[in-house]
Amino acid sequence: MSDDIALAVTAFARRVFGGTADVENLVRLTGGANMESWSFNYAGQGYVLRRSPSADMMAGRTYGHDVEAAVVRAAFAAGVKAPEIVGEVGVSDNLGTGYLMRRVEAEVNPAKILPNIPPGLLNDFARELAAIHAVPTDMLPQLPETNAGSLLSELRARFVSFGGDRPVMALAFKWLEDHLPAPVEAVLLHGDFRMGNIMVDANGLAAVLDWELAHLGDWHQDLAFGCINSWRFGYIDRPAFGIGALDAFFAAYEGVSGKSVEPERFRWWLIYSTLWWGVCCLQMADIWRSGLDEGLERAVIGRRASETEIDLLLLLEDDAPEAERGTIALPSPIPPRRLGEPSSSEMLEALANWIETDIKPQAKGRDRFMAAVAANALGMLQREVTAPQNVHDKLLSDDLLAGRKSLATPGLLANLKVQSLAKLAADQPKYSGLAAARKKWTI
Repeated sequence: MSDDIALAVTAFARRVFGGTADVENLVRLTGGANMESWSFNYAGQGYVLRRSPSADMMAGRTYGHDVEAAVVRAAFAAGVKAPEIVGEVGVSDNLGTGYLMRRVEAEVNPAKILPNIPPGLLNDFARELAAIHAVPTDMLPQLPETNAGSLLSELRARFVSFGGDRPVMALAFKWLEDHLPAPVEAVLLHGDFRMGNIMVDANGLAAVLDWELAHLGDWHQDLAFGCINSWRFGYIDRPAFGIGALDAFFAAYEGVSGKSVEPERFRWWLIYSTLWWGVCCLQMADIWRSGLDEGLERAVIGRRASETEIDLLLLLEDDAPEAERGTIALPSPIPPRRLGEPSSSEMLEALANWIETDIKPQAKGRDRFMAAVAANALGMLQREVTAPQNVHDKLLSDDLLAGRKSLATPGLLANLKVQSLAKLAADQPKYSGLAAARKKWTI
């Protein structure tokens, strides 16, 4: 941590609270590929500063931190377990843009929450989502109002701008276009309601964080978003947020909201949300290449697109003709016995092992997190050097987007399965969808 950030945060806290005390225990929290979060104590109280270091980092966003803060304040006032905002960053603070919240003392790490879920947590999720969707719109700042068609069109444009050459994603776009749900009355949506953005204590849900994607739209989008497999953090057998069953979640939401969940509409948003995250991963790579954010974490997240492609195939396969849904045979790679000097793959493996055994155990806070990210990146390279993969195919993607080829095209689904399995095995071999897909598809 640099002295500059410590001095700037201290000056900011003094301005907000009107005191002369020094900031204590200032530490950057782990995670946060898009925004920074800094935890600190001031005058005996705990706070978290959520900020973007520069205005450039906010470029392309629908609205800034001022609107985001207004949404959080409205949700808090309406009884939602949103953070309590106590101050906002100004130009003279030299901290970029952002706002200051009272710190909630609870757990946010899914790896610590999901193995020992507090009783009733799924009901808490249902209750909180119903409360968010019931926030009166006249309490809110002006927010974008969306529908399935407008969001899909915008997402497709982004996909094309990033190359438009991933056939599995193109297949999903066409399916979504062909099954577009009718518009419904728009309500406030959190937009990023999932494990990782929810704080939990012994009593259940304690706080809902990260409101930067809040907008008005179909409430099924909020129900589905956190249920994509990437946000279940390994608990693929618990389709509702990695916590429990969808039927139980639907019943709980219906009981508190008075609304009926439409399963087919939910499925559309589940597929859309899975695809959305895949395109976001491609965007992470684009941001890294542009130099706007040269952090390693941004580049590594760019390689998570292959997670979503496996998940999309698992979701879409039931719509293929039965003859195309058969199992596939994968080659059994036999690694050659290596003699002499270490190969490129072995050198990458050695680097990754060194980080895991020598660097990571001595690191603390975000440095420990980034050491794990670095080891993960080296593992990707090592596996890719051993078995190079290429899932980019612009011509096939164009054919799928145009409907000239589809799930009914003989052999297409089988080829996509083979390619996607190999790519994910290189990128994220421990991802839960990989084991599930192998079990379902391979002989």
